[in-house]
Amino acid sequence: MRRMYFQEQPLLHTNRRDFLKLMGGMGAGLTLGFSTPNALAAATPASRHLNAAGEFTPNAFLQIGSDSQVNVLMKHLEMGQGTFTGLASLVAEELDAAWEQINPIPAPADPKRFNNLLWGEFQGTGGSSAIANAFMQMRTAGATAKAMLVQAAANQWQVPVTEIVVDRGVISHAASSKQGVFGDFAAAAANLPIPDSESIKLKDPSEFIYIGKRVTRKDVGKTDGTAIFTQDIQLDGMLTAVVAHPPRFGATVKSFDASNALAADGVVDVVQIPQGIAVLASDYWCGKKARDLLQIEWDETNAFTQGSAELEAEYLALSEQDGLVARNDGDIDAGLSGATQQVAASYVLPFLAHAAMEPLNCVARVTKDGCEIWNGEQLHTADQMAIAKQLGIQPDQVKLNMLYAGGSFGRRADSTSDYLLEAVSIAEQRPGTAVKMIWSREDDTLAGKYRPMYVHRLRGGLDAEGNIAAWQHHIVGQSVVEGSPFEAFLIKDGIDSTSVEGVATMPYAIPNLKVELTTTQKQVTVQWWRSVGHSHTAFVVETFIDLLASQAGKDPVDFRMQLLAKHPRWQGVLKLAAEKANWGAPLPKGWGRGIAVHESFSTYVAQVAAVSVQANGQYKVERVVCAVDCGVPVNPDVIKAQMEGGIGFGLGPVINSEITLQKGKVTETNFHNYQVLRINQMPEVEVHIVPSTEPPTGVGEPGVPPIAPAVANALSAATGKRFYRLPIKPETLTM
Repeated sequence: MRRMYFQEQPLLHTNRRDFLKLMGGMGAGLTLGFSTPNALAAATPASRHLNAAGEFTPNAFLQIGSDSQVNVLMKHLEMGQGTFTGLASLVAEELDAAWEQINPIPAPADPKRFNNLLWGEFQGTGGSSAIANAFMQMRTAGATAKAMLVQAAANQWQVPVTEIVVDRGVISHAASSKQGVFGDFAAAAANLPIPDSESIKLKDPSEFIYIGKRVTRKDVGKTDGTAIFTQDIQLDGMLTAVVAHPPRFGATVKSFDASNALAADGVVDVVQIPQGIAVLASDYWCGKKARDLLQIEWDETNAFTQGSAELEAEYLALSEQDGLVARNDGDIDAGLSGATQQVAASYVLPFLAHAAMEPLNCVARVTKDGCEIWNGEQLHTADQMAIAKQLGIQPDQVKLNMLYAGGSFGRRADSTSDYLLEAVSIAEQRPGTAVKMIWSREDDTLAGKYRPMYVHRLRGGLDAEGNIAAWQHHIVGQSVVEGSPFEAFLIKDGIDSTSVEGVATMPYAIPNLKVELTTTQKQVTVQWWRSVGHSHTAFVVETFIDLLASQAGKDPVDFRMQLLAKHPRWQGVLKLAAEKANWGAPLPKGWGRGIAVHESFSTYVAQVAAVSVQANGQYKVERVVCAVDCGVPVNPDVIKAQMEGGIGFGLGPVINSEITLQKGKVTETNFHNYQVLRINQMPEVEVHIVPSTEPPTGVGEPGVPPIAPAVANALSAATGKRFYRLPIKPETLTM
């Protein structure tokens, strides 16, 4: 296994003096911090960036050294979604730097300086918000630094600022034939006052050389082994920890015998923590083998004991009762009773694991001065506060070193900081010793925090002209934010907005629409999953729309276009995807074509799937055409990659993936029985990006929601059958 040693050094601190000390290692240079609330980040008022004393509290840093290298502190986690590349390109664009000069540097945890502008005074990555919240902020940082460098050059050369040109890191004055690089002027620029934001002119889109263009990704170290992940961290005297978790949710340790484990090679200690029993060893394999020797008696008095079939029956019964009303347009009873045709359907969607490439892990060290963490850090503020609370210290005594993460799909953004607190619980029993806690794939699969299981019950009505007269929709399932720090913001009047998003917010012109929610309380731990509520609501809405179109005798694309007459961006991607997929053209025998369109995180995506079906029910998704409107396309290659990745990720639950329970125990343990998409199952994917001048929005999640309904609708077109549960197994195509 590749081993890389982390050179310990002070993390970037929150005060300017310490920040400058750390950056001093680059030599004399220009250091800038910016916060720029504007129309593209209007959710955060300017006053939010002033502290109690009225001092400016910047939240994005740019440092240019005497060697002309440009360090950009990244407030967002890079977990494969291209954040480091996107944010770097925004700075490079307005700075007119050479791409090779730009170096992404993970930022420390500091919600005042590095907050997500769409989340208030909170630092974190999620909701496909990195580019959306930082677009103007990072551009302004680059433009301001450029203005100061140009002013310093103008002062030195005694020429007008307006005659100086900056091109890919070179500052020049044509008339005098003078030129230099950033490092030549960095020290002088550092002594200049920061220009007023109103005087900073950003580029017109016609001048872009990086935004909207192809650039080399900044996380290419993943391909040559130089990128540092949690598993690569090696600290002096560090121990490895593995944890035995309860086999059922809600169970606790009643007693345990660690004598055999303690006698095993490489074992240093065995300790009890709130989450189970931890084995500390010299390495992972010694710890894992010793954990297998533990004799644990679990107290299952309050443990969860239901199975998936029981939950399904319970949820279906609940869906027939009244729920809390999330949306109520018109008169649903009158609309249904007056309909010429009525259609009813119930959908069942299973628990889903995140199954990121990198299972959960974390390095923690607790000392008398505080706590230091090394991990793929996604929710800085929540994690810092949770660790501080557990240890009885102040948040600024918790130092978070953000590393690369091998995927997350929402798992590392746990609202309860579960795996970090587990690592800290172990480390605090070995003060001063660094502890690397490692979850195996089995731990990662069995330990919960799933996308919840959901049941949807729908009734729809069509009028004599085949128009939708009524739509009644009841969702039953657990809340992913109930009991978390986000409850106050995301649950209103008992309605978890993440449970109903995509249904309560659907744009289809339906005169009588009622959406209800019943939130269940179960001990199975749940967590947001890539695209959150849209991961289940899009499937149900888009397959039911197709069903209604079929009942009305209308083409699925035409049917949607009519219902979306007041939503041009929805229509735009729908029309583009249909055109590029040759919608309506003949297909080979046994093939079908289906379409779906959805908006999530303010990004609009339509997908057309073509499938082939064999006589025995085996099917293959042959081709997917995807159209995406994400506003200004900052990095087209990243957008394309995220759409392709989202499609592959979303196909897993269509074809293979589900978490099932029997008598409270999870059945699936690893990729042999929790199957994600295999490479031979990946279809040909064609991505089309809608040109736009709208503010940029995220692409990490919006590619996921439309693929399941597009495939289900294609299978319906090929077989004449409708599909109301996932995954869609071959035997259901022949029943």
